[in-house]
Amino acid sequence: MAWHAQLALDYRKQQDKTALHFTHDGPLRILKSLYPEGASICHNVLVHPPGGLVGGDVLDISVQVREGAHALVTTPGATRFYKSNGQSALQRTRLVLETGARLEWLPLEAIAYNACDAANHLEFKLSEGAQLLTWDVTALGLPMANQPFACGRFTQHMEWPGLFLERGLISAQDHLLLDGALGLSGQRCMGSLIFASGTPLARPQREALLESTHGLLQAAPQGTVCGVTAPNAHMLVLRGLAPVVEPLMQVWKTVWAHWRSELWSLPGTTPRIWSM
Repeated sequence: MAWHAQLALDYRKQQDKTALHFTHDGPLRILKSLYPEGASICHNVLVHPPGGLVGGDVLDISVQVREGAHALVTTPGATRFYKSNGQSALQRTRLVLETGARLEWLPLEAIAYNACDAANHLEFKLSEGAQLLTWDVTALGLPMANQPFACGRFTQHMEWPGLFLERGLISAQDHLLLDGALGLSGQRCMGSLIFASGTPLARPQREALLESTHGLLQAAPQGTVCGVTAPNAHMLVLRGLAPVVEPLMQVWKTVWAHWRSELWSLPGTTPRIWSM
């Protein structure tokens, strides 16, 4: 039986505190709000009790961050797209940030299991002064468990309407894409880390962040290939490839902490759930 689950998160600034109001339907839950950095930043963990998606499943997640609020949302483990039963599985996420809002949308990796037919769709919209830190890390198959991504398909869609669109279909039969020098070069983990600002960043600030990030990438674990760009005045985008999740996620956490410090003067203290 397919699941169609919905979760709507609404963060609002009440005096000096960011408070969460939410509704849900189906197997999507949000754990208790935590404030390890003080009342102004609300931390939450999003949980999908079934543990993965099969054919026909749809997860609809919407996040509204109201004026001046700041939220950090993560997950306790990977999002798993399992073998298809003939239907496709979809995770659809929409992030809307009002004036001066901040959101850190930091789910752990997605795993495209062998023979899956799945799509992961992320769309975000930012008002003036709003800022977003988000990432996506996707693993194709489980190479360390001798379960390669030998058949199936996975679609990745990330969009800021009018400013940024990245959409790609990865088919296990497309060996030129998976193994070619102009494709994934045999790597089976890929990721994007995005900083988006509703107000354009000044050119000196963009260039300083690009330069300092390039410096961090020099110390990336062996086997990872990463590059950072500013596709427009509103964004920084870091992309990377690795043979497995762990080295790429290590880089992503390092750069996230650096951007958080440089842009917001906040420490890069990782959520406790990541170490459990």
